[in-house]
Amino acid sequence: MTTYNTIEDLGDLNGKRVLVRVDFNVPMKDGKVSDTTRLARALPTVQALREKGAKVILLSHFGRPKGEPNPEMSLEQVVQAFANELGAPVGFVPATVGQTAKDAIAEMQPGDVYLLENTRFHKEEEENEPGFAADLASLGDVYVNDAFSAAHRAHASTEGVARHLPSAAGLALAKELDYLAAALSNPERPMMAIVGGAKVSTKLDVLNELIAKADKLVVGGGMANTFLLAMGFEIGKSLAEPDLVPTARDIMAKAADAGCDILLPKDVVVAEEFKAGAKTHVRAADAVRPNEMILDLGPDSIDSYAEALEGCKTLVWNGPLGAFETEPFHVGTVELAKYAAKLSKAGKLISVAGGGDTVAALAMAGVIDDFTYVSTAGGAFLEWMEGKTLPGIKVLEKK
Repeated sequence: MTTYNTIEDLGDLNGKRVLVRVDFNVPMKDGKVSDTTRLARALPTVQALREKGAKVILLSHFGRPKGEPNPEMSLEQVVQAFANELGAPVGFVPATVGQTAKDAIAEMQPGDVYLLENTRFHKEEEENEPGFAADLASLGDVYVNDAFSAAHRAHASTEGVARHLPSAAGLALAKELDYLAAALSNPERPMMAIVGGAKVSTKLDVLNELIAKADKLVVGGGMANTFLLAMGFEIGKSLAEPDLVPTARDIMAKAADAGCDILLPKDVVVAEEFKAGAKTHVRAADAVRPNEMILDLGPDSIDSYAEALEGCKTLVWNGPLGAFETEPFHVGTVELAKYAAKLSKAGKLISVAGGGDTVAALAMAGVIDDFTYVSTAGGAFLEWMEGKTLPGIKVLEKK
């Protein structure tokens, strides 16, 4: 984190108004927050600022209200859940900018925490409109970004406001950047990357970036089927992108030139229909029948990937290795996740994972707490893996 300002670089914050960009875009069920992970991630920064006597003003988006106020997407319904996490009262301000927000903030005392209304109730937020960014900035004395998951967006609350105020990375963001740097920018080697998911087309930039950085690259999920096609294998009714076969061959050739070992399934679990409890068979990867579809890794593939991982020092994981949401096609993803967790707990592996499906799969395996770091970010994690500059991070760099 040497290139970024942190909270410690902001000086004396006693009595200062600190705008903190958090990610409170949390899942809801029956009007209640159903997963408090993102709320909990904000706690260290909020607590640290309160201890420094700051007036903590939280900014977040929630849902996709498309630039218009929408009661169903009001952050008011998140306030009590965060107050419960914090163990202290949290005030809600039913405005993002303007006189209502200014008046409420003027009443704040050191240590108070207020949450402003959904930033995306204003179309100027996603447009990063300079006037709106300036209005936001006028509410604070300093700015802290603690929302890595929104850092790939150049919005007013993630990028624009930082141009007006002394700015820093929050504790959660700083921690995330440290782990991501350790995993990809300067990894302990050998380094393995696991990239799964349904389509090669959505992960082309990631694959091309990783073949230049990883020592071993596991291609899993539906993506692997396109690579098996590229090797001349029959894949039956399996999900694939035949038009990307030349691209897959090109990636394999580039990987060979770069010294990156691409790992593909040796055997697979197949079924004639995709449904829970379907009758399955294990086939060699080159022996899939016309009426079958590949839905998971076979046992030999799981063992070979685990053996390859055994010799690695760093793992970066994005995407499942099979149709994990539907049993019995979760086994490959879950078993490899458990093995990676075991190595991590033993101090033999730095393991960093991210992306919505990946987090869900690790939760299914019961190993989220055993990985070195699990990012709740989706798009930002993917763009970081692609080697892209994230605008919300770039603007925090020390000048």
